[in-house]
Amino acid sequence: MPNASELRVAPRRHSLARRAAVRACEALALALGGRALYRARHLRPPGLRVRRERVVRPDLPDELHGLRVVQFSDVHAGPFVRAGDLRAAIELANALEPDLVAITGDLITHRAEDAELVRADLAQLRARHGVFGVFGNHDYRGRREDEIAQRWAASGMRFLRNEGVRIERGAAALCVVGVEDLEEARELDLERARACVRPGDFELALCHNPRGALAFVRPSCLAVLCGHTHGTQLDLPILRRVGPPHPGLRVQSGSTAILVSRGLGSIGLPLRIGAPTELVLLELERGRA
Repeated sequence: MPNASELRVAPRRHSLARRAAVRACEALALALGGRALYRARHLRPPGLRVRRERVVRPDLPDELHGLRVVQFSDVHAGPFVRAGDLRAAIELANALEPDLVAITGDLITHRAEDAELVRADLAQLRARHGVFGVFGNHDYRGRREDEIAQRWAASGMRFLRNEGVRIERGAAALCVVGVEDLEEARELDLERARACVRPGDFELALCHNPRGALAFVRPSCLAVLCGHTHGTQLDLPILRRVGPPHPGLRVQSGSTAILVSRGLGSIGLPLRIGAPTELVLLELERGRA
């Protein structure tokens, strides 16, 4: 099992010029109605899609067969996503009747205060076994992640910070395991995160950065849910290399599926090309793949 140092990824630090250029693009886009444009084109159907994924395992207990997980990722509250903008996404998610909702990081873009813009909306998510999440690299801005976690817990949403929660369904159990962000967290502890796992349990891992996904791969892990890449956001030559590396939407490693969400929000411009916003619906199925 990798130790914390092996999970670490060097934080990306952009130049002052690049950060100023991004802020200037955001300001201009906002002045031209960019938020309304993004909400209309990307935060409601048909621009907003449900991506359906299945994990089929012959050893899956009957009690876990049919379990449904809806993944939210990379909301990026701030310039282009604010209060009320996620209403259609939340209605869509609730209509899928999930057993679990997983939020895989980057609630905010620039400021910790912006998490409050979407907290009341995301508190409307409904799932039989609860709403769980992990932080992404943006969520550590100002080192106020403790404050965000406490406020969101009061609204019924629990962030797994190097910890897991064991969900029992009859004689079977699914452990939802989450780690802090690979780039920005003060501490990474995969062993502590998996402390809830007992022999015979199955695991669902939450890891914002897909570069950490392989650390979770083992026969007991059904899937690793990641975000971070926005699916490149602008899937065009040269531009697709501006953001973090995107390994693809689904990578199979042994019996573990690594699922990378294209997420909901945007950085820099209220625009997506070839990388539609999405909710990921994961369904577990007993059978032969």
